[in-house]
Amino acid sequence: MSYIAKPKVSHPNMARNKLGLTVRDYEGSVSTLCAGCGHDSITAAIIQAVYELGLEPHTLAKMSGIGCSSKTPAYFVSQSHGFNSVHGRMASVTTGANAANRQLNYIGVSGDGDSLSIGMGQFAHAIRRNVDMCYIIENNGVYGLTKGQYSASADIGSVAKKAAPNQLAPIDPVSTAISLGATYIARSFSGDKEQLVPLIQGALTHKGFALVDVISPCVTFNDNEGSTKSYAHTRKHFNRVMDADYIEPSEEIVVAYQEGEAMPVHLHDGSKIIFRKLNKDYDATSRAAAFSFLRDSINRGEIITGMLFLDEDGHDMHSDRNTVDAPLAQLAYEDLKPSESILAELMNRYR
Repeated sequence: MSYIAKPKVSHPNMARNKLGLTVRDYEGSVSTLCAGCGHDSITAAIIQAVYELGLEPHTLAKMSGIGCSSKTPAYFVSQSHGFNSVHGRMASVTTGANAANRQLNYIGVSGDGDSLSIGMGQFAHAIRRNVDMCYIIENNGVYGLTKGQYSASADIGSVAKKAAPNQLAPIDPVSTAISLGATYIARSFSGDKEQLVPLIQGALTHKGFALVDVISPCVTFNDNEGSTKSYAHTRKHFNRVMDADYIEPSEEIVVAYQEGEAMPVHLHDGSKIIFRKLNKDYDATSRAAAFSFLRDSINRGEIITGMLFLDEDGHDMHSDRNTVDAPLAQLAYEDLKPSESILAELMNRYR
């Protein structure tokens, strides 16, 4: 796979963040995805999010698995760490990396196939361990890299371009994450950068596992009439149940839409999708209420976006396991090696 480097040319008067970097400094290679792919819009939102947060590129670790979504990390923050794992194993590889070095900011980019089919067990146990990471699912309902077969998130009756209607019940990553105990859960739409950027910022700064499920239409295989993951269907049934802005200690991010109102987005072909944000009365701190609200919304055929659930207890895998603050790679060998007495005690358990 070849990647085309973007020219390092920027206007001298471009805005700079607190590190003195421009948004161009957070870009990566030129995308090789299909023109109009929602994943590229998510990439733009990630770039904007880390730029505004002022994260140092070398402190970011980009993790992925296999699929169109897992190509995304090549397209942002080229001066960061990265690991492209095998199919469905991004979550477990990130767990290991985070266990070894808790000082990095981990952002995992996966797809509905990568996370909800072969990677479902990995996804569930990363939540169970409350791994400190931002986990983004680029959700389009199909395996785009292998020509459009239905994924585990495809709705019953959904019709892809080259397939009979789907007959299998979908797995909803947001409802699943709520039931498994995730501490930060949000959903957005790739075409709503205004909402998506602060949700990603919140996920990156959250202590623990943070899920951002993003409906990201596949323009090649699943953007047709009858698809429930198309631009037209998503905008028609989009329901913003709550607005969540990310506020830095020194500066507030202001948005221009109203709580509880529908947001119609017009496409180039004249069609539109309507989203509705959560209103200010929605309680994002109640796991039971969030789960019930989601199930009722699914039955109404709505796509709920916004900050859906947040647990601010501030614990993660390292807090639960009482690990040391220093990364394992920086510890002396003598500190890592168990003493003879401790080793003998461990071995005696298996005699």
